[in-house]
Amino acid sequence: MNITLLDTATLAGTSLEPFQTLGNFTSYSLTSPAQVLAHSAGADVLITNKVVLNRETLAKLPELKLICVAATGTNNVDLVAAKEFGIAVTNVAGYSTPSVVQHTFALITNLLGNTHRYIADCQQGLWQQSEMFCRLDYRFNDIGGKTLAIIGYGSLGKAVADVARAFGANVVISERKNQVTREGRTEFYQAITTADIISVHCPLTDESRDLIGAAELAMMKPNAILINTARGGIVNEADLANALSNNQIAGAGFDVLSKEPAAKDNPLAAYRGDNLILTPHIAWASEESIIRLVKQVSLNISAFSQGESLNRLV
Repeated sequence: MNITLLDTATLAGTSLEPFQTLGNFTSYSLTSPAQVLAHSAGADVLITNKVVLNRETLAKLPELKLICVAATGTNNVDLVAAKEFGIAVTNVAGYSTPSVVQHTFALITNLLGNTHRYIADCQQGLWQQSEMFCRLDYRFNDIGGKTLAIIGYGSLGKAVADVARAFGANVVISERKNQVTREGRTEFYQAITTADIISVHCPLTDESRDLIGAAELAMMKPNAILINTARGGIVNEADLANALSNNQIAGAGFDVLSKEPAAKDNPLAAYRGDNLILTPHIAWASEESIIRLVKQVSLNISAFSQGESLNRLV
């Protein structure tokens, strides 16, 4: 069995031995759109994190039997075409939940405590100039007692809720926008207008694109912080940058953008205010998460080779 990994660099140097034991293994650090066909030629199994495998490409790979997406989202693979050509597709879910939850709260605690600003002051020697033992230049607030609204209540949203409750937060689960409110949920607009912290964990779909824009930001509390470790595009980036620059909300912590890597003219990438913390899509990528990811992809391949169905989408 010929197995090809198209974007090894996304696995951050994690051992690829689980793949090497399954067949004739080839890997490429990265694969550009122009290289996809050449790198994929002759493969029975393709492993991709972000390399796009569209209908045109799949039609030219007659030997391909299995696509393993080394991630949860599968928007980079044409699933309809794969089914049409008899190509199985698998993904991996849940491997990064601890990592994403940890990063979510790193963003929350940094924003509530202004930790990033205090660190910068220490690096600039301002603590040494203080007239007392500490510096109290910026606000430092507790999570406890705050209302935290979760948008997207899958496994990640539920895990964030558990940690938030451990901090003593009042957790509300947002209903989908403009939908009948189910038991245990809070109507969308009520959730975002009453929350001190809003954390986004829903997928990017036609329904959720620009879910939060200028109108929704204007409804939020002035002390609210907005966290997105889900997908770029769920929050309108230009509207958020404008809200932050006008101190319409207290802050935002984002790990994702609508186009990645970030474009220089992206409104959030270009923003320089202290009330935004932007990280480069790292929430999923703890060493432990990537080890779990590689192991699960290898199990998907092994199951397929034995005629079993594991994490099959197609």
